[in-house]
Amino acid sequence: MDIEIKQPKYIIPRKYWLWIAGGILLVGAIIWLALNNMASSMTIEKRKLNMGEVRSAQFDDYVSLDGCVVPIQVVQISPEEGGVILERIAEEGAHVRKGDVIVKLTNSNLNLEILNAESELAEKQNMLRNTQISMEQDQLNNQNEAVQLAMEEQAKARAYSHQKALKAEDLISREDYLKAKEDYELAMKKNKLIRQRLGKNAQLRKAQVEQMNDNLSSMVRNVEMVRQRKERLLVRSQIDGEVGQLDVELGQSISPGQKIGVINDLSDYKIEAKVDEHYIDRVRVGLTATFQQNGTTYRLRVRKVFPEVKDSRFKIEFTFEGARPKNIRTGQTYYVDLTLGQSKKAILIPKGTFYSVTGGSWIFVLDKDGQRAYRRNIRIGRQNEQYYEVLEGLEAGETVITSGYEAFKNYEVLKLR
Repeated sequence: MDIEIKQPKYIIPRKYWLWIAGGILLVGAIIWLALNNMASSMTIEKRKLNMGEVRSAQFDDYVSLDGCVVPIQVVQISPEEGGVILERIAEEGAHVRKGDVIVKLTNSNLNLEILNAESELAEKQNMLRNTQISMEQDQLNNQNEAVQLAMEEQAKARAYSHQKALKAEDLISREDYLKAKEDYELAMKKNKLIRQRLGKNAQLRKAQVEQMNDNLSSMVRNVEMVRQRKERLLVRSQIDGEVGQLDVELGQSISPGQKIGVINDLSDYKIEAKVDEHYIDRVRVGLTATFQQNGTTYRLRVRKVFPEVKDSRFKIEFTFEGARPKNIRTGQTYYVDLTLGQSKKAILIPKGTFYSVTGGSWIFVLDKDGQRAYRRNIRIGRQNEQYYEVLEGLEAGETVITSGYEAFKNYEVLKLR
């Protein structure tokens, strides 16, 4: 027996399900696109933005710096000997010449050391004189003995000659003859020995005297050096110049080598400036720079580049080439343009705060009607105080946003109103 199977009933027939599903997917896609378009765009008031025109012009490769005038040379004032400040001879701002006394020091320990050295020298001198007198007395005694032995040798020689003649005629005994001969030979040996001793004593005396003289000379030099140390208690200027700083007070204790001031060499000047570390690979000794003062342009050249970077900047020094400004003074500030490379034609955009966000890798570019701005990748090369050099991504005549991007850095399109 057949059983009837009843089909379930649906509110919407199954034949419409495929169309409904497709409609739902289409609506979802439309909503997703709308939401995505809203997320990647932002409306902003045009008046709040800074605009800049992209143009083709000559790019001057330079950087502007604040340069400070300083003396060409600054010499530190430091005493070679320590002591207590006794007197200030020169004051800050005073003009001094090389060798002029600036500060007087006193040192009681050094005075005592000088007295001890002088006493020791006098003692050594007395010892040398006594030794020389003793040596001269020994030499005289030895010479006297040598004379006596020489006379004795002559007498013995005559006696031996006489006894020899008598022996030849058998007028004396053999014993008397041999005694005379032995006495003569003994006298000759004594005389020879005394001469040898005199020679050795002379060599020894010469060596001793030379050594004592060397010791005495060393003592004299030592005393002179100690006296020179006392002379160094007068702190003198090493150059002609101006006392720029003198940080001492009467009665103050100063150590050897301690900095107590400076002397400024005013025979010439140099200019110091600090440069952003962005340019550290491009700044080198020999680059030229210019600045203007009272309508006159002055030329400079980089003299020294300091390797240390501090607070994102490094220091350089300039020297003048040619004329100096009239009435130039230490501490003056000049606005220096340092030339980094050759000028050439390039695509330029004005500098702006957008760079701190993008690093020069992208920028917002306005469309032709100026109603929208689109994010575009670019590549920036060199920069000066006014412009960036654009290597890729922009064309002359376009308009870009140069103000800060913090508020809309995550958007692709800006709607301007």
